[in-house]
Amino acid sequence: MAEHSQEKFQATKISAAADVNSVHASETSDNVSPIAKPGYQVRRDLKGRHVQMLALGGTIGTGLFIGSGTALQNGGPLGCLLGYFIVALVVYCVIISLCEMTTLFPVSGAFTHYAARFVDPALGFSQGFNYWWCWAVAQGLEVVAAGIIVSYWDTKTPIVVYITVFYILMLSVNLLGTRWFGESEFILSGIKVIALLGLITLGIVLILGGGPTKDRIGFRYWEQGLFAQYNNIPGSLGRFLAFWSTFINGAFSFSGSELVSVTAGEAQNPRKNIPKALKRVLFRLVFLYIGSIFVISMLVPYKSPQLAAASHEAATAAASPFVIFINNAKIPVLPHIINAVILVAVLSAANSDLYAASRTLYALALQSPAMTPRFLTKVTKRGLPINCVLVTASVGLLAYLNLSASATVVFNWLVSLSTVAVLLTWCFICVSYLRFFYACKAQGLDRNTLPYKAPFQPYAAWIGMIVTSVITLFNGFWVFLSGNWSATNFITSYIGIVIFAALYLGYKLWRKTSIIPLNKVDLVTGRMDLDIQLRPEPEKKSIWKRAYDAVL
Repeated sequence: MAEHSQEKFQATKISAAADVNSVHASETSDNVSPIAKPGYQVRRDLKGRHVQMLALGGTIGTGLFIGSGTALQNGGPLGCLLGYFIVALVVYCVIISLCEMTTLFPVSGAFTHYAARFVDPALGFSQGFNYWWCWAVAQGLEVVAAGIIVSYWDTKTPIVVYITVFYILMLSVNLLGTRWFGESEFILSGIKVIALLGLITLGIVLILGGGPTKDRIGFRYWEQGLFAQYNNIPGSLGRFLAFWSTFINGAFSFSGSELVSVTAGEAQNPRKNIPKALKRVLFRLVFLYIGSIFVISMLVPYKSPQLAAASHEAATAAASPFVIFINNAKIPVLPHIINAVILVAVLSAANSDLYAASRTLYALALQSPAMTPRFLTKVTKRGLPINCVLVTASVGLLAYLNLSASATVVFNWLVSLSTVAVLLTWCFICVSYLRFFYACKAQGLDRNTLPYKAPFQPYAAWIGMIVTSVITLFNGFWVFLSGNWSATNFITSYIGIVIFAALYLGYKLWRKTSIIPLNKVDLVTGRMDLDIQLRPEPEKKSIWKRAYDAVL
């Protein structure tokens, strides 16, 4: 039976080769994405180096530079480190699942396309809207954070001035087109990656006593307690809740690890550059994130008054753990430089957020034309989905909510909305992969023949799906603790789940869709390995070229 299925699949595979060839031809000769009709096409203006740097540092921003301080305060040093490490493992499970699908099917729409293709068109629609909302909200969060960061230097100018300036700057870069976005992110992300590597190196030097004070800190601050007592709850329960609370901060910090797959419709040679970039996310997870969390847990006591200030209305970027440990080391001028780097990081993240959200909305408009306005498919002569950019940017006006509430309240409110959307995205990427995995089995496709075979499957996808589901369901646990109940906080923590379910059921009932049977899942159209058969062998690269590719 298996041999018969494999033969049937091979026959289908061969018959589809001509179609794949025509798709590839349209990509290379016209330099446009083949997903849309003429007049509605984005252009492939993102070079390989743009995509690689976007994968490394595109969304490094508020979550790591500022939010990590909240995680350290709530979880304690070991609780924070373990929480981020576990979330990093979950993200790894998600990324390798996404990488296998993207390597085989590097199409516009990425995981929203996979949800519709392997599971149910209704899931693709709800997944797309959910991801759009996630980054549309996040751009406002980053703009607010940028205003907070500037207050480190200027406490007199109203924050609304800086919100407006940064909002206009973010929108302008995205309106200039994809090429300008790619170049700006290549530079800004490069600054972030270099700065983080420098901070980690500096932190190690300070831990070993190499700073101006010659104070060898070592594990001194870990001796104050490995875990915090969450909400002053005594005993092991308080320590467990402290550890659990770091998952939300970790998820927010790691959000965007999957973002590079969104560029598939505008990346040059996506069949090569997208999978390569996804694989390099592991570097960011281990060295940049876990390395940063380890350093700040060693150099900043979780009971630090400066960290506690992050819970107050007057909090500024001075509460960033990176700025705190540099101030404690008595290194002059450097705190101002690091604060400038943090400002660059946050503005870069806002820039990436608007790009990701607008392109997701564009792909959604093409994928579900019956459920989205036609004007969203409009693209300028330069390949810019301008209406999607403008509609998405309008959501960023939520940043002005800061005018009627403290910056910290707005920060936490937007984090909750955005983080739930991220967790749902990760969960259903794993669901889509599991459907793909079992469809391969049902149709007799040997995964050993694929361009990239993800390790630890299907167990990694199961782990990713289950853990993200549990974190999502319990992300608002703190609302139920004694004295913390608030209808507003409860709604903020769980409204994302309700919206996602409503979109899925609404589309399903309206369009009368159903879950696609495993034996009918399309495993042929647009396959990368079919396209490879029609290409010449790649030229050999010098050792210097290989070294350059390994870095960038």
